[in-house]
Amino acid sequence: MQDWNRTWYTANPDLTQCFQNTVLVWVPCIYLWLLAPFYCLHLYCHDRGHIQMSCLCSAKMVLGFLLASFGFVEFFYILLERSQDIQHHMVFLLSPIIRSMTVILAMCIIQLERIRGCRSSIFLFLFWVLAVVCALVPLRAKIQLAMDEVSRTSAPFNHQPTDSVRMCISQKPSSGERFTAKTTVSLVFNLLQNPCPVKDASFLSKILFWWFTGLVVKGYRNPLEAGDLWTLREEDRSQKIISDLEQDWTAECAKLQKQEKALASGVALGSRLPEQAQLLRKLQKEQSSGFFLLRTLARKFGPYFLTGTLCIIFHDAFMFAIPQVLSLLLDFMRDEDAPLWKGYFYATLMFLLSCLQSLFNHQYMYTCFTVGMRVKTAVMGLVYRKSLVINSSARRTCTVGEIVNLVSADTQKLMDFVVYFNAVWLAPIEIALCLFFLWQQLGPSALAGIATVILIFPLNGFIAKKRSKLQVKIQMKFMDGRIRLMNEILNGIKILKFYAWEKAFLEQVLGYREKELKALKKSQILYSISIASFNSSSFLIAFAMFGVYVMLDDKNVLDAQKVFVSMALINILKTPLSQLPFAISTTLQAVVSLKRLGKYLCSEELKMENVSKIEKRNQQQNKRFEAYRKIHFFVDRISVSVPRGSLVAVVGHVGSGKSSLLSAMLGETEKRSGQVTVKGSVAYVPQQAWIQNATVQDNIIFGREKLKTWYHRVLEACALLPDLDILPAGDATEIGEKGLNLSGGQKQRVSLARAVYRKADVYLLDDPLSAVDAHVGQHIFDKVIGPKGVLRDKTRILVTHGMSFLPQADLILVLVDGEITESGSYQELLSHHGAFADFIHTFASTERKESAIQRGEETFQTLVLGDTTNTNLQNMEPVSETDQEQVPEDLGKLTEVDKARTGRVRLDMYKKYFKTIGLAIIIPIVFLYAFQQGASLAYNYWLSKWADDPVVNGTQIDTDLKLTVFGALGFVQGVAIFGTTVAISICGIIASRHLHMDLLNNVLHSPMSFFESTPSGNLLNRFAKEIDAIDCMVPEGLKMMLSYVFKLMEVCIIVLMATPFAAVIILPLAFLYAFVQSFYVATSCQLRRLEAVSRSPIYTHFNETVQGASVIRAFGEQSRFILQANERVDFNQTSYFPRFVATRWLAVNLEFVGNGVVLAAAILSVMGKSTLSPGIVGLAVSHSLQVTGILSWIVRSWTDVENNIVSVERVNEYADTPKEASWSIESSSLPQAWPQNGTIEFQDYGLQYRKGLELALKGITLHIHEREKVGIVGRTGAGKSSLALGIFRILEAAKGKIFIDGVDIADIGLHDLRSRITIIPQDPVLFSGSLRMNLDPFDTYTDEEVWSSLELAHLKNFVSNLPDKLNHECTEGGENLSLGQRQLVCLARALLRKTKILVLDEATAAVDLETDTLIQSTIRTQFEDCTVLTIAHRLNTIMDYTRVIVMDRGHISEMDSPANLISQRGQFYRMCREAGLV
Repeated sequence: MQDWNRTWYTANPDLTQCFQNTVLVWVPCIYLWLLAPFYCLHLYCHDRGHIQMSCLCSAKMVLGFLLASFGFVEFFYILLERSQDIQHHMVFLLSPIIRSMTVILAMCIIQLERIRGCRSSIFLFLFWVLAVVCALVPLRAKIQLAMDEVSRTSAPFNHQPTDSVRMCISQKPSSGERFTAKTTVSLVFNLLQNPCPVKDASFLSKILFWWFTGLVVKGYRNPLEAGDLWTLREEDRSQKIISDLEQDWTAECAKLQKQEKALASGVALGSRLPEQAQLLRKLQKEQSSGFFLLRTLARKFGPYFLTGTLCIIFHDAFMFAIPQVLSLLLDFMRDEDAPLWKGYFYATLMFLLSCLQSLFNHQYMYTCFTVGMRVKTAVMGLVYRKSLVINSSARRTCTVGEIVNLVSADTQKLMDFVVYFNAVWLAPIEIALCLFFLWQQLGPSALAGIATVILIFPLNGFIAKKRSKLQVKIQMKFMDGRIRLMNEILNGIKILKFYAWEKAFLEQVLGYREKELKALKKSQILYSISIASFNSSSFLIAFAMFGVYVMLDDKNVLDAQKVFVSMALINILKTPLSQLPFAISTTLQAVVSLKRLGKYLCSEELKMENVSKIEKRNQQQNKRFEAYRKIHFFVDRISVSVPRGSLVAVVGHVGSGKSSLLSAMLGETEKRSGQVTVKGSVAYVPQQAWIQNATVQDNIIFGREKLKTWYHRVLEACALLPDLDILPAGDATEIGEKGLNLSGGQKQRVSLARAVYRKADVYLLDDPLSAVDAHVGQHIFDKVIGPKGVLRDKTRILVTHGMSFLPQADLILVLVDGEITESGSYQELLSHHGAFADFIHTFASTERKESAIQRGEETFQTLVLGDTTNTNLQNMEPVSETDQEQVPEDLGKLTEVDKARTGRVRLDMYKKYFKTIGLAIIIPIVFLYAFQQGASLAYNYWLSKWADDPVVNGTQIDTDLKLTVFGALGFVQGVAIFGTTVAISICGIIASRHLHMDLLNNVLHSPMSFFESTPSGNLLNRFAKEIDAIDCMVPEGLKMMLSYVFKLMEVCIIVLMATPFAAVIILPLAFLYAFVQSFYVATSCQLRRLEAVSRSPIYTHFNETVQGASVIRAFGEQSRFILQANERVDFNQTSYFPRFVATRWLAVNLEFVGNGVVLAAAILSVMGKSTLSPGIVGLAVSHSLQVTGILSWIVRSWTDVENNIVSVERVNEYADTPKEASWSIESSSLPQAWPQNGTIEFQDYGLQYRKGLELALKGITLHIHEREKVGIVGRTGAGKSSLALGIFRILEAAKGKIFIDGVDIADIGLHDLRSRITIIPQDPVLFSGSLRMNLDPFDTYTDEEVWSSLELAHLKNFVSNLPDKLNHECTEGGENLSLGQRQLVCLARALLRKTKILVLDEATAAVDLETDTLIQSTIRTQFEDCTVLTIAHRLNTIMDYTRVIVMDRGHISEMDSPANLISQRGQFYRMCREAGLV
């Protein structure tokens, strides 16, 4: 059947007729008939909808049946014309029939695919390729025969058309399906959705990534925008991924809890585990939670990942075949009698193997990145959902910064793990195979190579372990600390500016940064040793093996075949050697991340049974709730029943457990015993208003439908209408993060309006009236909360410090240390003559209260007249779009959206980056690289000369000298590699230190308006992700790019030395590379920017959700927020997906062109066989094999540099934003004791919040004398707080001047001003750190002074009872202290500074009346010789002040002593009357 003399050992090879007519015909047919049943079953199980018949599909059917008919024609021709031959060769008759029947089967399968909606068929593509390849040999034979015997033309007719037709059908195996549409509706839908073309791409387009070309071309023509990107495929969407995964994870969590219970029951009741055992249990839990998470992810994404693993196995098979073919080529070069066609055959085979290797490699990478993307989506979704159900004690163990780190840094670690995991097990197999093939070449000398590998391994293993420890335990720890601190700085920036504390916190951030960079530097030096040993590993292994080989026996000759096949194998060996430590370190980092994620995802959740919602009366019996675990303080033994529709007031001192009682009702605290029952829906107003970064309207309607009449009524009741008149776009004005551009009162009223709009059954109101003025408070109470308010039929539980509201409450609960000491109506409690009665008599006159109530009722009736008739709230109509007034789009816009720049990165960015490093370091590095590559070229050329050395008497001469020179050149190269990598790493650290310092300075020197308009997520993103990229990615990219550019130069020199004619091929290829690269870089860079920009909203949303989780839960809005989170993650992935596909598109296309260099080098070597030595051919071909890898790495590393230099661009963005005045002026002659008197003078002073807005203060002229006590009152938006902002220069004057002790404050440094005057702000902000640090961050005061200030602030008892006293750790935002206690800490700060001017900005709003009185008396005694300005809500606190200023719309409407103003019966008199003070 097969004659090798005819096929192989000949100058004109051919296959036998028998082989051509049997094997070549049957192979594709057997393939189709065997696998068709399984494929049909697959189609039957996966119906994707019917596809209409297209012209192209019809053409394919016609061609197919034409092809089948040729077979029948041939059958009849043979039957009639060759009947004599049939007796001997029945097979000639059978072959055409089998072929025709197979083509008919293929046509049937095409139709079945169309009916079942399959657009691209891998199965049929492989059949057609196989059929065409098998038909090429007979076709060539027939053409040869026709040329030999021109007269006999009938035979070729039978096959030639069939082959041509077959080629036509197989060219585009699935294009018929590709260009059809399911239905007109689905086509329109897809066009609207901009679907990803991969779904409809043909098999060939999929494996070569041609489906991506459209986006690359579009990106090259115009910078890509978010609208140009494809929508995510269904299987990549958050909803699809997380809905499946969540069930699995819940099941795994249940298993983990079972394990825990089993362990817990194993311990004897009542006995305590020793500390070590407890620690061990905790570690075990973390370990197992991480393992369970991995198992869940593996179950979900494992099958698809395994298809990628299969691709990498095929890739390895082709990779190891190439050196074997190279061996045959070099054997051919040595054999003078070998026919030329063999050389061409080997060259072509090498080219084909290289192409297949590329294809499988990139399919593997594509699969890995797709899985990585899905894992990221899954983990982000799980963490987000967890943050909505985590309980308060677990929540306190991790800060917002740490949770954001889980979704940014840890998900990235898991994505890296997916890509490199296979290397962990595959690399050792690859190493073993390399050594096996080396043994075949060099015999036992290969053991020397094994010994070298064994020496390199432990070194790199040790380095990887050390680096992992440095990165995980030290660098990540400092990075976490730095990000956490930055998050707090951004949250409390206003306080830092008021107190002039920026420098102290700047030093703290830089302290963390220096430690982080120190760890990074150590890690990079270790990494440089690792890289030097890797890059020198091929030399070291070659040196050891060749050295041992020639020294073992003089007869051992190093010829070209041995040298260059061994070098090709060693080059293969380098890949697993370099990947293994990286894969191990990535795996270790992923294990740490899995533990962190598992620990968070397994932390305790709020129990549903904390509150039972059943249709019974709203009762609460025997509740015992844990409030603050760390302070061991409980809301204890409470039994109370609240009837439907009643108003319950909860009163008590600061820290008595009022807020904890409401938390208990919401189910936010852990229930120890008893039960809570709530009937109906709940709305909650927290003590500190939680405001979303959205419009005022969005904050109020909070995801509900807008009912216009009801909405307007809510605004009116919550006294928001006058505020909306002030805001630039009314209720369409965007509110900054955490309500930055609203006053405290406005925030609280928006928060209240949100609850009122909800129409809930039960209202839990945590001191909503504390932050508003007295008259506004009275208005809100009357209109909303009181017996005649809009909530009159609802159950209201009101925590309050306002005594004036208590007589109207149905029930008053008095809390003392977490227990209800008294309860009853106002009159009942007064008649008990208990603590409450004493409290009331001390702080207010009962008669005055009652008369105020009567007056309140009168005013209430006049205000709400006509509105009381519309009591049916349910019948209000939804507002139609046309009813809404059109507001200009950007009028109320505040927040700057994180924008993506367009086009290539500007050259300025590179200049800036390299400028920070310095030219003095850069030039020596380039020379060092050139020197390193020169040494490499020298030792490779030396090796080729050695291989060509003639063999005399079976041996080569001067082997010792050759080995010594070879060793010396390799050693020099190794030292140079280490030098270059260390130098670039240190340059990177120098640059990132400067850039981080600039960013930090730029941000901290920015004015408050900058923070109001820039979401903190954007800024945190700069400090976390972008700085991390500058730390690691940019230097890494530069290292790679430079080393590969110089390596490419070396390869080109070698190929040109061997075959100068190769320049004709290399130059066009170089232009083609440049062309492809310019296409790719433009698109890739823009995709990187779009991805970075779409990442910020994820973190901002996360931040917002974590802080407002209790409000979101209370309103039952979890599903809406989850949906928003899904949308943000999906939007981010729409730019991430094309970004990694772009890399694959580039690599596949470049490597195909690069494989052309292999083909050129091999074919030119074959053509120049007579003139070239095997040594130089071996050198050229073995180096050309590296070209594909080198070229794609150059473009990839160049793109990485360009993509990551975008981080420099983004970090640098804030250099050009407006800045505050300088912190201190060196030439300033300000006396040390200034201000000595404390006089303040305003001269025609005007102030505006932003350019283009109306002046907030208009022409204020005012003189405040020393030691004067001035109260500033007025309704919200009148300009009270603006005065304070002006004095502290938080906002600069639009006109006029302010003088303090005769010094114009505009002429001095901001810190000189702010550190000499003091404010007790409206929002008490604490930072994580010790209590002492929060009082005195600069350590300027002694402990005695600090204790003294705490005593005067009435905190001494509380602090002295804490275990760590002054070193008590405050959590993020001071959350482990109550709001009142935080306010007292702010008072202690002021007492400690004791400056001549004190400003109180509604400072006692959050404390009860008794504490307020204590604070006021402290201020009166301690600041007696100071000038005090109080922005007041509670008018009784300023009744004894020397002067009162009444503000109205930015003007001073009244100013005199309180007594005179009351006698004038103006605005102040009306306010006092509303508050019941006159």
